[in-house]
Amino acid sequence: MTESVLWFDEVDKDNVDSVGGKGASLGEMANKDFPVPGGFILTAQAYRRLLRDTGIEEEIEAALDIDTEDSDELEEAHERAVELIRGAGMPDEMRDEIEAAYEELGDGEFVAVRSSATAEDLPDASFAGQQETYLNVEGVDELVERVKDCWASLFTERAIYYRVEKGFSHEDVNIAVVVQRMVDADKSGVVFSSDPSTGEGRATVEAAWGLGESVVSGGVTPDNYVFDRETREVVTANVASKKLMHVKDTATGETVEKEVPDDRRNKRVLTDDEIVRVAEVAERLEEHYGAPQDIEWAIHDDELYVLQSRPITTIQEKEEDGGVVLEGLGASPGQASGKVRIVRKLDEIDRIEEGDVMVTEQTMPDMVPAMKRSAAIVTDEGGLTSHAAIVSRELGKTAVVGTGNATTALEDGDTVTVDGDRGRVTKGAEEEAEDDAPEPSEDETTAAPQPVTATDVKVNVSIPDAAGRASETGADGVGLLRMEHMVLNLGKTPSKYVGDHGERAYIDRIVEGVQEVAEEFYPRPVRVRTLDAPTDEFCNLEGGDDEPKEHNPMLGYRGIRRALDEPDIFELELRAFRKLYELGYDNVEIMLPLVNDADQTAEARNLMERAGLDTDEITWGVMVETPASAMVVEDIADEGVDFVSFGTNDLTQYTLAADRNNENVSDIYDETHPGVLALMSRVIDVCDERDVRTSICGQAGSNPEMVEFLVEEGITSVSANIDAVADVRRRVARVEKRLMLDHARRKE
Repeated sequence: MTESVLWFDEVDKDNVDSVGGKGASLGEMANKDFPVPGGFILTAQAYRRLLRDTGIEEEIEAALDIDTEDSDELEEAHERAVELIRGAGMPDEMRDEIEAAYEELGDGEFVAVRSSATAEDLPDASFAGQQETYLNVEGVDELVERVKDCWASLFTERAIYYRVEKGFSHEDVNIAVVVQRMVDADKSGVVFSSDPSTGEGRATVEAAWGLGESVVSGGVTPDNYVFDRETREVVTANVASKKLMHVKDTATGETVEKEVPDDRRNKRVLTDDEIVRVAEVAERLEEHYGAPQDIEWAIHDDELYVLQSRPITTIQEKEEDGGVVLEGLGASPGQASGKVRIVRKLDEIDRIEEGDVMVTEQTMPDMVPAMKRSAAIVTDEGGLTSHAAIVSRELGKTAVVGTGNATTALEDGDTVTVDGDRGRVTKGAEEEAEDDAPEPSEDETTAAPQPVTATDVKVNVSIPDAAGRASETGADGVGLLRMEHMVLNLGKTPSKYVGDHGERAYIDRIVEGVQEVAEEFYPRPVRVRTLDAPTDEFCNLEGGDDEPKEHNPMLGYRGIRRALDEPDIFELELRAFRKLYELGYDNVEIMLPLVNDADQTAEARNLMERAGLDTDEITWGVMVETPASAMVVEDIADEGVDFVSFGTNDLTQYTLAADRNNENVSDIYDETHPGVLALMSRVIDVCDERDVRTSICGQAGSNPEMVEFLVEEGITSVSANIDAVADVRRRVARVEKRLMLDHARRKE
């Protein structure tokens, strides 16, 4: 034992102050003979010693003396603190201790390096280190650098903001670093020792091929198995299609993401015997800790290892008739409890009070004010691209969609808990946390530092109210601001609204909505899509009786085709843009939806110029949402557009002839289908030759597999959902780094 280094067998659950929550848990398990890979912990005291011995402690304190509401100062503080830590020399004595421990662990051994926060008594602030584990670290030089990266993770912009705003000194927060022998997993995943929602005696095992990062990060849909602890049988085995896996590159030793071989993609990961082994270890850990556990595990050469264990915090108290009453799609993450308020008609939305659970067949733009008051949203219909899903994510509201019968299965006044992570609705309220309840883990409290990428990472915004939350993601701009939600929220069709209130009122409402987002993001660009509401959404508004009745509105009178057919209404939208430019919002860009060809592009450009917009001075472009536009993109580009943006929701369903909201063909709807990817690749190549920027703003912009493909193809920017921006940026950075390395190797 030294001041800087403690081995797992030297610590237990009572040593959080020295080794952090993660280190204490690993030591506790190692001392109780659980199969934990060996390792050591660089203590929190070592971190404090580095600051003191290198003389940077006061400099860091000075760097953090800022106005946290000033984003420029916050960014400068982050950059300065990170620069100081990464630039500080490692004291010789400490480096010798690390080197000696590494050699004792096994010189040349690949290790995993993870931060372990010690601020367990400060639950209200995001102090914990970033949790992007450094896998397959080799050699003492690289190990020292990764240790510094963990220390530097205390100074993300978000962590600094919370620390200063909560009034805590930098000295209140320390961090330890876990160094653990790497398990080159053949298969890995997580196991919940009891049902994570109900606490019932069923262990749930999730498994995928390769290293566990794929499962923990949500980058792959894992197999799901259920083990009944009473009957000792595997009662459920749902085998997923596992497209990606993380493995160690045999040439470089780095962790890389690769496609799962075809013969294993749809193959079951775990045998029944392996499921039982994993579940039994989970059961033992639950008995040891006296509470249900959430456990990360791995298997290599038929040996089972436990990588981490923490309490499950999602189990709900059940009423006598409790348990899961509904299941659907988890559309917006989190958990929330409240009283059910069933909304069957639009005039019932005033019944929704603050904290209610809104239950309805499907949401519409008029319901957004009620959605903001709700604790959670549950719908009968809809998928992950439905209005309810998109708006709930942007508002940060928990949501479960596509339950089939929520409006009949639930009763007004019922108290329920909605689990947006697992797509479940259970009877009863979420249990109130006790004062001594487990503190949030590092994973739950602090986002990882965001890398700089050559590919812009933007964010999708549906409603102006989400602008602040969207801006906090640090996105490079807005890749899609939907105008239809602003217009549909008027409660009247555009023609009816103009007839009742006049052209100026209609223009002003559009200006107000766009201005709120443009102001929040200035000078970052905000790409606004002109009106693209299908007729069935207009039918529900005042004046909707005059709308055409269409068998399939998604294929009908919408987007640019309606704009060109109703130029008087379209001109009012364009006049709203002109007013925004006159107000100084030169960061606003115009995007035209559902364009099929150059003729439509030229006609729209002429209308813009007639409305007083100089198309050579402003930034404007079109959406590529149909196979037709992808095939004639050369002609569209030649009309002078500055950018094209993929609308993958429509491009996928039009290419595959599969309605994205039709459950009967949901298995056909695949954004990564070779046909869809081929069209996108073609567009990027053509636009690159013509110096036209390319982007993606459909839901697939949040899909890791799609992001990787597009960055490799050379797309200019990617726009993701609010809750996916950080993950997408990290993935973009990894892909760009790999491409640079590949390029460098080819030059050699």
